Amino acid sequence: MKTVKIIGTAFPFRGGLAAYNERLAREYSKEGYDVTIETFTLQYPQILFPGKTQYAEGEPPKNLKIRRTINSINPISWLKTGERIKREKPDLVIFKYWLPFMAPCFGTIAARIKKNKHSRIVCIADNIIPHEKRFADNLLTKYFLKKIDGVVAQSKSVFNDVFKFTDKLPVKLCPHPLFDNFGEAIEREKALKMLELDPQPKYVLFFGFIRDYKGLDLLLKAFADPRIMQLNVKLIVAGEFYTDSEPYMELIDKLHLKEKVILKTNFISDKDVGMYFCASDIVAQPYKNATQSGVTQIGYHFNKPMLVTNVGGLPEIIPHQVVGYVTEPNENDIADSLFDFFSNDKKSTFETNIQDEKKKFLWSAMTNAISEVLDKIEEK
Repeated sequence: MKTVKIIGTAFPFRGGLAAYNERLAREYSKEGYDVTIETFTLQYPQILFPGKTQYAEGEPPKNLKIRRTINSINPISWLKTGERIKREKPDLVIFKYWLPFMAPCFGTIAARIKKNKHSRIVCIADNIIPHEKRFADNLLTKYFLKKIDGVVAQSKSVFNDVFKFTDKLPVKLCPHPLFDNFGEAIEREKALKMLELDPQPKYVLFFGFIRDYKGLDLLLKAFADPRIMQLNVKLIVAGEFYTDSEPYMELIDKLHLKEKVILKTNFISDKDVGMYFCASDIVAQPYKNATQSGVTQIGYHFNKPMLVTNVGGLPEIIPHQVVGYVTEPNENDIADSLFDFFSNDKKSTFETNIQDEKKKFLWSAMTNAISEVLDKIEEK
């Protein structure tokens, strides 16, 4: 039996990265591989973490092997983990790369593993150039890319970014697969009842950690458009603030949106994700910059029309006027699309189209993409 190591976030840590790695592990297990996730003893020092807690509630995921071995700021743990995995000789090692902060840790582990001359090391890249840039980002990413054998990029912009650093690695483009690990869809009325929301209005959902680049301010300004104000439509903001909340609260007050905006700004646990999507009529991602987003793949799973902005990889996976809208990142275009959606009752048409479009985003497509990268590595 072939062995796979996935190195990155997993339980007891929370969030989309953990959900992704755990879902990928299940896919490889289903395909007959022996899979272990190597995750952190410490992911971020608390001083660097913008949220309330890094940890998930509840029980560990069943039927997954997760080892907590890596301290992201302790080089001794990097060397120990790398040496152990080098000796274990897994056939495939997968790093989930999203932030240059992790490059020294991941790069050092990868360098030790490579010395066994057996394991192939592939990176699934969420970002190569981060949304919020910092000093030395490029140097750190370049260091990491030198230590691996190949890359699967989840958007065209990330695919192109890889070649800004190296032309020596096999690179394959494969979109983020469906996030189908948040349960099955439930009836809208039931979801609204569970959230204690009025069933009469229509709802737009903004979901996920709130950072400035995600454009919640643009969405709030769009809701202040006189056309939207006249509709019986409300905005659900579901996710924890990872930035100062005060400017957003002031904007809601200034634009007289208190009756239009429902704030659920605590971390949304995995068991509650489905309620928010099923209660909503359309999911809005008014990002100012982006590469790709797991939110769209939760939306696809729950058959939700989506509004995204024309940035990064978002337009690649949301065909305009087929399953939703691609707008420019400004409040006027966003308001135009929301008004069109609700006034022309586009929901049922988009939901029908989603059934076909979502077939492109199977997890087997990701494992196949990794296999193609492995084939190219062997050809070198």
